[in-house]
Amino acid sequence: MPVSSLLRPALAAFLLVALTGCAQGGEPERPAAALAADAPLPNSVPKGTKLIVGDPPTKVALQLAGEIDKFSFDIEWANISGGPQTSEAFRAGALDVGAVAEIPPIHATWTGLPVKIVASKFRKDPLNHPTYELGIAPGVSVKALADLRGKKIAYSPGQAQGALVLKVLKQAGLTKADVTLVELPSTGDVYPNALAAKQVDVAPIGGVNIKRYAAKFGKDGATTLRHGLRDDPAHLYVRTVTLRDQAKAAAIREYVAAWARASIWVYQHPKEWIEGYYVKDQGLSAADGQYLVDLAGEPDIPADWSQAIARHQETIDILAKETGNPPLKAQDLYDLRYQAVGADAIKGGA
Repeated sequence: MPVSSLLRPALAAFLLVALTGCAQGGEPERPAAALAADAPLPNSVPKGTKLIVGDPPTKVALQLAGEIDKFSFDIEWANISGGPQTSEAFRAGALDVGAVAEIPPIHATWTGLPVKIVASKFRKDPLNHPTYELGIAPGVSVKALADLRGKKIAYSPGQAQGALVLKVLKQAGLTKADVTLVELPSTGDVYPNALAAKQVDVAPIGGVNIKRYAAKFGKDGATTLRHGLRDDPAHLYVRTVTLRDQAKAAAIREYVAAWARASIWVYQHPKEWIEGYYVKDQGLSAADGQYLVDLAGEPDIPADWSQAIARHQETIDILAKETGNPPLKAQDLYDLRYQAVGADAIKGGA
């Protein structure tokens, strides 16, 4: 083979590197060094930075509060919520920040998608402001958790409702062998309809479905029961690889601060929130919106995540035992550099 033929691929490779390594002005681009996992978070966001965020309620809150255009970076809002959608978008590289409860980060890690929690929010007085209640089918008698023995219970693996069912069984001193778990997706009104049709005896139902289920089927003997456990975690999480990008890490810090302020704004402006989000955005009645505001209560954005991590560890241990997945250290799911960002923001420190 002629020498020129041997050199041609190398020359092409050299030209490709040279062309892609130059900015439009002809100056070589110097990629920023990856941000180490233990390096301090940058305080300033470089010009041209962009985040894709799947957090629809916060978008509306920022719009209502007049804060939506105050970011120092470009933000693209994705109409994505829930663990399955968020994980799919993460894997496709189509999302930077997702908003979920405590289960999706666990399952993402178990399925080979490394993620980190960068913000955590809870509810003050969580036992009196539960996210879910146990819906009881008409004609079924469940007055206490011990009465769950022998019942058919709706179960959604990999979602918050599924983990709650396992926690409730443990609290009642029961195991999966003491009940019949019926796998059903916990989306929309699937669970209330399954209860009404007596497809299941018990199902965890949340939000406005609690109110509607009792109103619609109470005359037939349907009831609800509070489970007496904390079910209030709400997190922002990101792919671990995203945090290696200094610009995005700084932008995420700014977003977490805005998210925290938006959470407090919602609590302090219930009428505006009911009208702007629940009525205009979600299509609910004002009465339903008021019910949800009352149910949520006051948000708690702690500056110290140690107790939250301990509770998260309990959830991981239960899920690992029941699913056969390897145990995880809950602390490994959290990026502690962001621990105080939200709390500082609502004190005016960010």
